[in-house]
Amino acid sequence: MPSWVVTGASRGLGYEFVKQISQDPSNVVIGLVRNRTTSLSALLELEKTRKNLHIVEADVTNDIALEKAVGEVKKFTGGTLDTLVNNAALSSQERSGYELDGYPNDEKELLEQDLLANFKTNVIGVIKVINSLLPLIRATATASGSARVITLNSGLGDVDMTIKSEVTFGGPYSISKAALLLAIAKYAVKYKKENIIFLSISPGLVDTATEPPTPETLEAYAHMVKTFQIGYPNWNGVPITPEESVSAMLNVLKGLTINDTGAFISHKGNKEWL
Repeated sequence: MPSWVVTGASRGLGYEFVKQISQDPSNVVIGLVRNRTTSLSALLELEKTRKNLHIVEADVTNDIALEKAVGEVKKFTGGTLDTLVNNAALSSQERSGYELDGYPNDEKELLEQDLLANFKTNVIGVIKVINSLLPLIRATATASGSARVITLNSGLGDVDMTIKSEVTFGGPYSISKAALLLAIAKYAVKYKKENIIFLSISPGLVDTATEPPTPETLEAYAHMVKTFQIGYPNWNGVPITPEESVSAMLNVLKGLTINDTGAFISHKGNKEWL
């Protein structure tokens, strides 16, 4: 039975991944969440109705928690893992509109805090998850000839898009995502000979909001749309749904080969981020 681990499964794209993948009863799906009690009730209800879905607690930045989670994963998969989906990420909206030189004087210390917080979760956290589960992934590759590590990234981490659309906001998040691309490339180079595919993929601009937008949120979104349309004037400015995004990404994954390892592509299978 194909086995999957999805991090950040408590809501948004992570929840949608486990929902769609577990529709196939032949898949064994493990969703990693930081805290069961704060996860979507829909996720916990889904676990009750689908015997092939298992929810495991783990903070991706905590080595002890990850070690314990790997032990749980082994019980469900028999010690192997076909596909890891790194979805967990930090995407704080509180200061996402700030430019790197635009932090107010009384908040300048927050720039370093934001940079470190994003790097800790979006880069170090992903590396820790990969390293923790790598023995299971390599076991699958040895037994069946291939395995996959899929890491969600963002067009905001793409240098070309940044220059093309003149994106100056979201520095800490974007920088962490750019660093993550190189980290995944490092793994791809090392494990290509073992037929383990490492792929970075952008889900597109997705509406994962669980509450009605505030006036401030709408204003920030309008600014973001205008910025992106500098580089992509034909984009209509409408976000896609988690269901649309995950469906598109899973379709892209179907056609992956070892020749794709190390690539950074969008949910459309190319470099079209929006």
